[in-house]
Amino acid sequence: MNLAEKIYDAGVVGAGGAGFPTHIKAKSQVEYFLANGAECEPLVHKDYELMIGHAAEIVRGVELLMAATKAKHGYFCIKSKNEGAIEAIEKCIVGDNQEIFGLGDFYPSGDEFEVVHSVTGRLIPAGGIPIDIGCLVSNVETCYNIARAENDKPVTEKFVSINGAVNNPCAFFAPIGIALDGLIEHAGGTTVDDYAIIISGLMMGAVALDGNDVVTKTTSGLIVLPKNHYLVGLKEKPEHQRLKVSRSACDQCSYCTELCPRYLLGYDVQPHQVMRSLGFTKTGAGVWNQKAALCSGCGLCTLYSCPENLFPKEVCDRAKIDLNKENINYIQTKPVKKHPLKEARRVPLQQLLKRLHLKQFDVPTPYIAEKPKPRLVKILLKQHIGEPAMPIVEEGRSVSAGQVIGEPAAGKLGAKIHASISGVVSKITADYIQIEKR
Repeated sequence: MNLAEKIYDAGVVGAGGAGFPTHIKAKSQVEYFLANGAECEPLVHKDYELMIGHAAEIVRGVELLMAATKAKHGYFCIKSKNEGAIEAIEKCIVGDNQEIFGLGDFYPSGDEFEVVHSVTGRLIPAGGIPIDIGCLVSNVETCYNIARAENDKPVTEKFVSINGAVNNPCAFFAPIGIALDGLIEHAGGTTVDDYAIIISGLMMGAVALDGNDVVTKTTSGLIVLPKNHYLVGLKEKPEHQRLKVSRSACDQCSYCTELCPRYLLGYDVQPHQVMRSLGFTKTGAGVWNQKAALCSGCGLCTLYSCPENLFPKEVCDRAKIDLNKENINYIQTKPVKKHPLKEARRVPLQQLLKRLHLKQFDVPTPYIAEKPKPRLVKILLKQHIGEPAMPIVEEGRSVSAGQVIGEPAAGKLGAKIHASISGVVSKITADYIQIEKR
């Protein structure tokens, strides 16, 4: 069995982003492999802790994927400030075709377009992917899971960090399907009575509807904030209110565009023009909306750049949905060329934290070996890009931890899912499989 088959059987997907099935990447041929350990989201430290605690497995995963893709050189992309992670990885590197690449402490240094350009000097074509220029990028936790897949160990746990208004900020492995409340309990509970949970990052993450939402293969971690924190209010504002205030107050200052990371790399992303689509007339809305097509959704425009606390990122999100409905595929005609002021317009992470009023929560989240032990898990059938997995178990049947309980339909893009605890399948719905311990 080759590596791609082992990865597929283990259900490995991208652990740091949208969850692209990794067995597809393992079949490609590239020149450079980049292990992404940048972790630029404020207050999320899970990759840092994983690199310190499991460097050998991460390096092994990189070796395996480089061999499978015939990559000539591999880079571990880590912020230069994270000396502990760099030291741990360096101790495990054995070949002369792998090295550390130090990244700056700015947001979003972990965006794969940024990482690829920083390491190779190459620019991904507009609308393209790293493979188009001979590069492959995977999160360091994905590399860890690849090393486990080599030994036939499926993805049943997610490494997460939990930070913010909790008594014991920390990082640990949690069974996939555990409720978010279980993670908070494992971190010693909250320091405030009325709180909100932001999943997988303050900038690109979302506010959890309640503590019964569950951990998936792409959950990076939790940030617990007081319910009255202004950031919670921004993220919970209904879409119609976001669009209304953005339409009424935008003065076209263009700060959202001038500080946009993708715009500064040379992509035709212009949020201030997209805001015009909300204006007094629909004339030209389709034209303005196309300036959102290459937006990465990093959130910097809404949460940092805009001086009036408007919602250019969310307006771009809506524009991309409208473009999709109209079957409009935007093609950038001008060449991708880095803006001459790109380096001067980077946003330092500490400056971003200050703007978000979160400096008091910027603390370490040390790795703890003890894992939460839930009595019930809800394992989502769709935790990845592609089609949902199809259940292959029945209600009332006993399952063991690591057993396959769902897999993609034949010929469909997807990933297998496995039981994260041993127990009985107590419920199957269109969205999840529920398992309870005996």
